[in-house]
Amino acid sequence: MKSYCSYARNRDDHHKEHHDTEHGVPAKDDDDLFRRLMLEISQAGLSFDTILKKKKTIHKAFPSVKKVAKYEEKEILELMQNPGIIRNKLKINAAIYNAKKIIELQKEHGSFKKWLDKQECRNKEEWVKLFKKNFKFTGGEITNEFLMSTNYLPGAHDDDCYMKR
Repeated sequence: MKSYCSYARNRDDHHKEHHDTEHGVPAKDDDDLFRRLMLEISQAGLSFDTILKKKKTIHKAFPSVKKVAKYEEKEILELMQNPGIIRNKLKINAAIYNAKKIIELQKEHGSFKKWLDKQECRNKEEWVKLFKKNFKFTGGEITNEFLMSTNYLPGAHDDDCYMKR
């Protein structure tokens, strides 16, 4: 039997599925990184359980960097009516802004992942400062969780978790 992190232990399957496939697992590509950032931004002020239950709909609403960067008022109004996501205009606007910023980083560095890889941040505080400078709605906890979930910061798994071994 697998030993899970405390947040997934004795929880339903969507916690375990997220734990096994995303949390502390390197991202596949820039769209995967963006979707993970969107999950963390969506969670701000809410329970992670709420976000995991809406994860598929959030991913569908924010499918790729290129598509979200093109969202305009029509798409924002549609998203504000979508009960499957977190209908917060600040978070939706942050998604659009961040997608546009990632496109800029892709043009300059080849990819969002390459930009992340080039950073010489050694601790959470340096990363938070960098993210606040470049993105919207990326405070300390959002940045920390995003970077832990994508393996840029340590701490994604409890010491007794099977994924840490």
